Amino acid sequence: MNTIAAISTATGTGGIGIIRMSGENCFQILEKIFIPKKKQKIEEIKGYQIKYGTIINQNTKEMIDEVLVSYFKAPKSYTTENMCEINSHGGSIILRMILEECLKAGAILAEPGEFTKRAFLNGRIDLSQAESIIDLINAKTTREAKASAKQLEGELSRKIGTIRESLLDIMADIEASIDYPEYDIEEVTNHQVLEKIKKIKQELEQLEKSYETGKILKEGIKTVIIGKPNSGKSSLLNAILKEERAIVSDIEGTTRDSIEEMVTIKGIPLKLVDTAGIRKTEDQIEKIGVDRALKLLQEAELVIMIIDGTKPLEEEDKEILQKIKERNAIILLNKMDRGDLSLEKSAMLCKLNKPILKISAKKGTGIEKMYEKIVEMFELGNLQTDSETLITNIRHKNQIHKAILSCEKAEKTIKENMPVDIIAVEMKEVLESLGEITGDNVSEDIINEIFRKFCLGK
Repeated sequence: MNTIAAISTATGTGGIGIIRMSGENCFQILEKIFIPKKKQKIEEIKGYQIKYGTIINQNTKEMIDEVLVSYFKAPKSYTTENMCEINSHGGSIILRMILEECLKAGAILAEPGEFTKRAFLNGRIDLSQAESIIDLINAKTTREAKASAKQLEGELSRKIGTIRESLLDIMADIEASIDYPEYDIEEVTNHQVLEKIKKIKQELEQLEKSYETGKILKEGIKTVIIGKPNSGKSSLLNAILKEERAIVSDIEGTTRDSIEEMVTIKGIPLKLVDTAGIRKTEDQIEKIGVDRALKLLQEAELVIMIIDGTKPLEEEDKEILQKIKERNAIILLNKMDRGDLSLEKSAMLCKLNKPILKISAKKGTGIEKMYEKIVEMFELGNLQTDSETLITNIRHKNQIHKAILSCEKAEKTIKENMPVDIIAVEMKEVLESLGEITGDNVSEDIINEIFRKFCLGK
C-alpha cells in the first residue's frame, strides 16, 4: 500500500503540531527530509523511539523546523505498518511546509480516517472499535468519553463475540440434527435450541435497551424552555449557561426566535432551546416564533415550563399546561424572590402530576434542584459507564434490532414445528446482523461511509 501522510493536529496556532506518515516506505521517505542530531541506520532504530533533529527543504537544503520524530515499526503501530509522527512547532504554515516535503518525497495525502481504516483493514481493531474512536474524539462529557473508551477497549466486541459463539453452538446442534436423522434427536434439539435462542434474544434486548441511555450520553437530552412572554425563560437560559446569552427585558415578546445551546449538567449533555413566549399575537414575526416554539415542544425529550409565580395562572399559562400533559416536563414557578402565591397547590398544576419547583432565575436559586430532578427523571444518577456495555451508535442499534427480529422468527419456526434447516436460515441472519457491527461481513460502501466521518490525519 502507498505511504500516506497528513496533519493530525487541529487547524490553528498551538505549542506543537503533528504530521503523521504510515506505509511500507515511511522511513525511506522520512530520510529524505529529516536530519537527526545522531545519525543511525533505520535497521538500528528501535520502535517506540523518539529522535531529535531538523526537517529540511529537499531542494534548497534549508531548515524548516526543529522537530522530534517518533518511530513505530510494523506491526507494533497504530496501523500495524511502519509509521512515524513528526512533532513540530504549532502553526499552520510550518505544518503545511513539512507536509509538502513529505508529499514531494513520495508520500500521498491521506483521506479522512485513512489511518484508522488501515488499522481496521489490517486487523488491529474491528469496525465497532474504529467507530468508537470518532465518538471519543467528539465526546462532549466525561461519561460519553468513558463509554467510548470502553468500546475502544473492545467491550462491545467481546459481548458480540460471546453471543456469536452461542449462535455457533446452536448451528452445531442443528447440523447434528440434519446430519443424523436416524437418531430422531430433532425434538430434543428443538427444545434445546429454543432455550438458547431465548437467552440470546434477552441479551440482545438488553443491549438494544442500553441505546436509550447511550443516545443521551452522545446526543444530549433535547430540552425546550417554554412559557408565556416575560415569565423568565431567557433569564433561566442565562442562569444555566452562566452568561448573558439571551436578551432579558421587561418588555413582553423580546425573544422572537429560538436560541439553542449545548450545556453539561451533572455529566449529562442538554441540548437547551429557549423559545419565543407563547401567546396570541398579530405581529407576523412574533407569530412565526410562537409557531416554532410549539413545534419544538412536540419534538422535545424534556419540556421545562416556566411560570411567573408572582401572578395567578392566566389563560396563556393554562393553554400551555394543556399542551404539556403528555410530555416529559418540569414546571418551574419563577420570580420567588419577588413573592410567592403558592401556585404549586393549584388544582390544575397538581392534576398534571409533574414535578413543580420554585426558583428565581434572576438570583439563580433553585436551579440546582432542577438539575437533580432532570437526573432523577432520566434515571441517570446510578449510571455506571465503567461497568455497563452501552450502545451509543444508531447503526449498531439497528443491527441488533434486526438480530432480535431474526431470533423471534426462529422461535416462531420452532413452535410451529417447521424443519430445522429453516431455523438455521434465521440463525445465519442473526450472525450476519451482528457481523455488520464488528465488520466481519460488511459492505465496502458502509466501511467507506463510516470512515468519511473522520477528520484528516486520524
